[in-house]
Amino acid sequence: MKKLSVLLLVLVVAIAGVFAQAAQETAAETKVEGFDSALIKAAQAEGELVVYGSCEEQYLSAVCENFEKLFGIKTTYQRLSTGEVQAKIEEEKGNPSADVFFGGTTDPYNMLASEGLLERYDAANAAHITKSVYKHKDNLWYGIYTGILGFMYNIDELQRRGIEPPKDFPDLLKPEFKGLVWLSNYNTAGTAKLVINTVIQKYGHDQGIQYLVDLDKNIEVYTKSGSGPSKNVGTGECVVGIGFLHDGIYQIVDNGYANIGLVIPSSGTTCEIGATAIFKGAKHTNAAKLWIEYALSPNCVNLAKENGSYQFLVLDNAEQPQIAYEFGLDPSNVIDYDFDDATANTKKYIEEVMTALANAGAATGDTTRFQTK
Repeated sequence: MKKLSVLLLVLVVAIAGVFAQAAQETAAETKVEGFDSALIKAAQAEGELVVYGSCEEQYLSAVCENFEKLFGIKTTYQRLSTGEVQAKIEEEKGNPSADVFFGGTTDPYNMLASEGLLERYDAANAAHITKSVYKHKDNLWYGIYTGILGFMYNIDELQRRGIEPPKDFPDLLKPEFKGLVWLSNYNTAGTAKLVINTVIQKYGHDQGIQYLVDLDKNIEVYTKSGSGPSKNVGTGECVVGIGFLHDGIYQIVDNGYANIGLVIPSSGTTCEIGATAIFKGAKHTNAAKLWIEYALSPNCVNLAKENGSYQFLVLDNAEQPQIAYEFGLDPSNVIDYDFDDATANTKKYIEEVMTALANAGAATGDTTRFQTK
């Protein structure tokens, strides 16, 4: 009986070993078209990836779940505004609590890059990027989509008030829009940072700062996230919102708000480049590299339009969201954006704008206008 028990134990151990070896071989032989098997194997050995995302939650969730499904790597994520991610990574000083950054406009990416907080990676799938402007010159970040900056308005509310929709940036300064405009917070949202750089590049430094001080007189709320205004236009709580027009399309198409109008500023506007990058000091470096290859593939970006994100894609092998064209958006109809100036000066511009707003508030006795929710 004792010998039989020993034999059974040996047999169980042997069978377990066979299954363990088979599992390892299966993992090692995981192949996904367009991805290097050796990189997959190295990433799977790390077994985990942590993502900070600044695209919308629905899209972020979909791409992270798909990455985990494709490669068998546990993938956790957190949705934060780009300004929040930037502040967090700066505070962590090269010991980041996440491995990769996904989504959100590139001004904060460029600021992190200039501070040495992003890791270079020469991605094979970057060969599919259609323009050189859609990636960092030293491969510290890669673009995945572009979004058009513009205005969204509640058609019913403007008609009820007898107000013509704004056609361009100067229109937002008209007295009839007092208390009707929403914008995101310059300190927390990449969208708002793009607004600062856009008006300074369109009108010059001093006139651009003054424009934002004048605009502040008409703003009711500054939201933490760039998509915040778009989420409140359909209900009429926000009458005119400044943000990315694909967020407005989401509210119209997915949430059924047919009362939202979209405006591309007539004198020209800018587009964001939504990006992805590896944080310097990432704990799961191979999984992070695999993520970049994945983010630059149809496996990832084609999920956007299926999950309420209608930005134009910057890869030549991706499927564009045709509905964005149907709403009149054109990714080529934008001004030349000076990324170098934005990288070098965005922090300074934010400080100057906030100081100007504080001084204007003190002069009028109104110190509560710059509120955030």
